[in-house]
Amino acid sequence: MRFTQLRSFHAVAAAESVTVASQTLNVSQPTLTAQVRALEEEYAVELFVRASGRLRLSEAGRKLQQITRRLFSDEADARHFLTESRELKTGSIRVGAVGPFHVTEMLVAFHGRYPEIEIAVSIGNSVSVLRDLLDFKSDVAVLAYVENDPRLWVRQYSEDPIVVFGRKDHPLFSRERDGLRLADLDEQPMVYREHGSNTRRSSEAALAKAGVRPRIIMEIGSREAVREAVASGVGLGFVSQAEYIGDERLTFLPVTDVRIVNHAHIVCVRDRVQSRLIAAFVDVATGLRNSNPIAG
Repeated sequence: MRFTQLRSFHAVAAAESVTVASQTLNVSQPTLTAQVRALEEEYAVELFVRASGRLRLSEAGRKLQQITRRLFSDEADARHFLTESRELKTGSIRVGAVGPFHVTEMLVAFHGRYPEIEIAVSIGNSVSVLRDLLDFKSDVAVLAYVENDPRLWVRQYSEDPIVVFGRKDHPLFSRERDGLRLADLDEQPMVYREHGSNTRRSSEAALAKAGVRPRIIMEIGSREAVREAVASGVGLGFVSQAEYIGDERLTFLPVTDVRIVNHAHIVCVRDRVQSRLIAAFVDVATGLRNSNPIAG
């Protein structure tokens, strides 16, 4: 049994006419008749009753028509789905990120361009986000730090300065000044993010190079908890300026004698960068990056 034979049968059964079916399929009448005959002969079944130049479905033909209706309805659905997918009118994309700031603006822009695509977002630390990407549990990741890995395609999205923040009544912030020097942090109590945080990695590298040793009072695994600890007066903290959330209890100052920065990168598995959905997401994010040039 060939698919073309079923298609020919279905068209003839629907039209009850070889002539009309041949016009519908744009196939010659002899070809259409031969395909239906071959189907009947192969399975030794009469699908049409032929009398007085007219075709009428037999009992077997009516039952087969019920099947071919479902079959070609599913085919039409599949064709529609694939067309919609090609035009990005259906489907879903899974995005992992280490923080909400940059990924949110990407997602808003992507939704504006492709409103019918479903978006699933997961927030985690760098290790879990990268693991999900490599395990194909997510399609795209937005990461601050990415080690060289031939499996990954990486594009830098932004570069944001890291600043020091603390309570407004802290001695270092209570007098008017334009910024802090790293030396001002020597022996200062600090609240740090967990190991693996790019904010911590970048700030610790700068402190070590300058020979400055603050006192680490707490290590906390979320930005929100770090902010609350700093607001409670436990110590000072580092934060990417782009991710600093205003709070009447807090303020921040830039570091003036060294430039400490945080990056955001768009990352996907290299073999999937040409995927239609992923390529569309990268295109939207690249447009955002180009409209807001990377600082520095």
